Amino acid sequence: MTSRKLPSGPVAGIAAGVLGLGVAELIAALARGASPLLALGDRVIDLTPRWLKEAAVSTFGTADKPILLASVALVTLVLLGAAGALAVRRPLLGAGMLVLLGAVDIAALLADRAGNGTTGIVALLIGLAVGITALVLLTRQIPDTATPGATTGTASEATAPDGFDRRKFLTAAAAVTAVGAAGGIGAKVVTGRRHPSAKVAIPSAVSPAAPLAEGAALRIDGLTPFVTPVEDFYRIDIALLTPRVDLADYRLKIHGMVDKPVELTYEDLLAMPLYERRVTICCVSNEVGGDLIGNATWTGVRIRDVLKQAGIDPDADAVKSSGADGITIGTPLEALTDGRDALLAIAQNGEPLTQDHGFPVRMVVPGLYGYVSATKWLTDLEVTRFDDFRAYWTDRGWSAEGPIKTQCRIDIPGDDVMPGERTIAGVAWAQHRGVSKVEVRIDDGPWQPATLAAEDSIDTWRQWTYRWAATEGEHHIQARAYDRTGTPQTADEAPPAPNGATGYPTRTVTVG
Repeated sequence: MTSRKLPSGPVAGIAAGVLGLGVAELIAALARGASPLLALGDRVIDLTPRWLKEAAVSTFGTADKPILLASVALVTLVLLGAAGALAVRRPLLGAGMLVLLGAVDIAALLADRAGNGTTGIVALLIGLAVGITALVLLTRQIPDTATPGATTGTASEATAPDGFDRRKFLTAAAAVTAVGAAGGIGAKVVTGRRHPSAKVAIPSAVSPAAPLAEGAALRIDGLTPFVTPVEDFYRIDIALLTPRVDLADYRLKIHGMVDKPVELTYEDLLAMPLYERRVTICCVSNEVGGDLIGNATWTGVRIRDVLKQAGIDPDADAVKSSGADGITIGTPLEALTDGRDALLAIAQNGEPLTQDHGFPVRMVVPGLYGYVSATKWLTDLEVTRFDDFRAYWTDRGWSAEGPIKTQCRIDIPGDDVMPGERTIAGVAWAQHRGVSKVEVRIDDGPWQPATLAAEDSIDTWRQWTYRWAATEGEHHIQARAYDRTGTPQTADEAPPAPNGATGYPTRTVTVG
C-alpha cells in the first residue's frame, strides 16, 4: 500500500472534527446550552417531509431517533473526511469547509426549539477554532502526493523518504480523536448528572382508579396484557435526548386568555387533589394493526381544576401546551373541560413518570391522539384560540383536532399454526366512546362475532377472542370493531397522515 492510498487527509479531517465537536459539546453541557449535534439532529427532524417521517416511524418504530442520530453522525464524518482530504492540498479550502459545516450547525442552533441556542453557538465557535487548529497541525505533516517529485513510500515504512512519519501521524490523529470522544462522553455525563431522576413520593389519590372489572384482563399467551408495563410503553416524540427537568426550577405556567395567570411548582401539583385513572393513549402514527398504543394507570391533577384556578375567557377554544423539548401542541379546550379525565399526569402505573415518558409532568387526554394532547415534559399551558396559533404538528400538515378512530388489532395466532381449534385474539379501542362489538372473518367469509372481555371503562381498550377451526392451507384473517354508537371502523384504507390510519387489520396464517 502506498501513501497515496493511505487516507491520511480524511483521517486528519475526522480527527480534527471529532475534537472540535467534543470540545463544543462539553462546553455547551457545562454552560447549560444546546448540544450542537442534537440541535442539528432536531433541525433535520423539523425539515423532514411528513411522508418521510411516517416512513421512518413505520419502518423503525421507536428506534427512529437512534437511527437518525447515527445517520447525522455518519454524514458529518464523511464531510469531515472530505474537508481533511481537501486541506492537504488546499489548507484554506479545507478550513473553509469546516467553517461551512459550522455555519450549518449555527443555523440549527439558532432554531433550537427550547431556546438555548445562543450558549450552544458560543460553544460551537470555540470548538470550531479548536478543530481548525487541529486540522492545520495534522495536515501539515502530510505530503501532497499530487506535488511533482513527492515520494510515496510504503505503508510498512516507519518514515517515508519525504519525511512523512506515518506512525507518528496516526498516533497524533488517534490521540486527537480520543480527546474529542472524551469531551463528548464528558458532556453526556454532565447532562445526565445535572438533573438526576428524583425519588418522588406520590401522595395517595383522592379518587383512586376503580377496581379492574372481573374478566377485563384475559391471560392468554401472545395476547397484549391489559395494562402495559412502563418499559414496554411506546415512545414517539421529537426529542432526540429526553429533557431532564430540575424539580427545584420547575414551573408550570398557565396564561393567555385567562382572568389571572397561574404558576405552579411541582410541589403545588403534588398538593392538589390527585386522580388515578386507567387510560389508553395512541399515537397518530400508528398503522392499522400497529403497536404505537398502550394502556396504563395514570395519576395526576385534573386539567380542568388547574384551568379553573386561572379562569377561562369564554371566547377561548384551545389550549396551546409546550414541553421542555420545544414541542407545541394544540388541544381543544372542550376536551379538557367537558368532564372526561384529562390529567396533568405525574405517575404511570403507580410510579413517578420516567424521563422517557415525560417526567415530571405530562398530559393525558382520553379520546385524542397524542399529537394533539399528550405533551411530555410539560412547562406551559396557554389558553387561546385555534385561529391564533399553529402547533408543531399542525404546522406540518396534520389536522388541528385528532379524535382517536375506532380500531382493533390481531395479536394471535402467529404466522404458522397446526390444524385444529385455535384462538384468534387481540385488542380493540374507541377511546371515550367505548367498544361495543368486535367481529372476525376468515378468507373474506361472513363476519362472525368475537367474544369481548369485560369493559373496564370507555377510555380503555378491550381484549377480545374468537375460536377458529383451523384447516390446512393459507388463510387470511380480518377483524373490525364497533364503538358504542354502533358505528364500525371503516374498511377504507388510509395512511396515518393527516389524522389517523384506517382500514381492517389483516393477518395471513399458514396452517399445516
